Amino acid sequence: MDSLPDAIVQYILSHMRNAKDVAVCNCVSKRWKDSLPYIKSLYFPRNSFDNHTGYNHPDSIVWKMVSSIVQLEELVVYSPFSSTGLASWLLHAGSSLKHLELRMDNLAEYQTCVDSPSKLDCISAAKNLESLKLWGVLMIKSPMWNAFPKLQSLEIVGARLEDPALCAALQACPNLKNLLLLGCEGIRSVSIELPHLEQCKLDFYGLGNCSLTITCPKIEILEIQGCSWIRVRETNCLRKLSISNNAGRVYMVDFGKLAALEFLSVRGVQWCWDAISKMLQWASEVKHLYMKIEFTGDFDALQPFPEIDFVEFFNSHPKLQKFDIHGAMFAALCQRNSLKNVESGFVIPCLEEVVVTVRSPLNAEQKMSTLESLLKYGKSMKSMVIRILQMKSNHNSADDFFDDICRFQCMNRKIVRIE
Repeated sequence: MDSLPDAIVQYILSHMRNAKDVAVCNCVSKRWKDSLPYIKSLYFPRNSFDNHTGYNHPDSIVWKMVSSIVQLEELVVYSPFSSTGLASWLLHAGSSLKHLELRMDNLAEYQTCVDSPSKLDCISAAKNLESLKLWGVLMIKSPMWNAFPKLQSLEIVGARLEDPALCAALQACPNLKNLLLLGCEGIRSVSIELPHLEQCKLDFYGLGNCSLTITCPKIEILEIQGCSWIRVRETNCLRKLSISNNAGRVYMVDFGKLAALEFLSVRGVQWCWDAISKMLQWASEVKHLYMKIEFTGDFDALQPFPEIDFVEFFNSHPKLQKFDIHGAMFAALCQRNSLKNVESGFVIPCLEEVVVTVRSPLNAEQKMSTLESLLKYGKSMKSMVIRILQMKSNHNSADDFFDDICRFQCMNRKIVRIE
């Protein structure tokens, strides 16, 4: 190291992030200490001050390190901090910061949240941020943010939110391209209007009865969890769509034609049939379809899917390459009348992979017929996986059905696999 030019030493040391490493290197030599102000990133792990016994408060130590750096671009703080400490750090480094990640840990601090300035309010000093990640956030009143014109990525993980507060926060980020709200509770109705948004993942925790409206003409990837009413306008660019509701029902979806959609995943305990049929109709160009919905029915009564015509379904999805079928959807394709009138020349042109989850021996004959038809008409089939999941029956029909599946696998062992 002694024989290297100062510029090379600075370049090497600038790749350090961990604050403890930076502090240790600061003590090696004057030459190293003079190089450390040129680092670009500082990371304070959760346990940074667990054994701290000095007279300086952890906030002061962080400030001392931040203030010694000429142009800090990334600051990640997982260790506990106060709003006063955060305000002092961002007052010094806010103009150069591009990436900020904070473990807020203030979910239970209601009084701290309503006091001014709050931790959220302090972030407004970093006006040139390009990405912002917040963990454990209490956002029950609108943060005092002006605008983050350069912010392209916003991630909030584990939060209690109020609708107006979230709306105000998003309005301060007009140029977002990536939005992630993961494990957020308290949301009842939210409207997202971001003209440049390309990727969006929303995971709302609670009763699963949220209402969501999205107007983002450039959206390409969208994942939604926990919403019952979903309206997404302008979806010409949408390539990947995932909708799930683990706690509630999906009553209404409104997307319009999904001309660019390549991947669709729909999951949940209960969807209204109107929502299911509309999604299948709009996603006619889809290449990978994943369906794991247990029941339909508009109200409390859980109902099975109505019969789905095998030929009509695959004719309506001519580009389908991979099909994951679980539960009610597989049962609906296995109705007795579905395969009676197959036209000569019918083929499933693009289907290459099928994953079928079987949980019941009911209608075993029809189910075997559907599995055989998938192979017979799927001229491009390369792989079929049959998953036997928690099949319970006191009747020997379960054993007979499993024997039939095993024989089917033996006859087509190059393609069929049992899990």
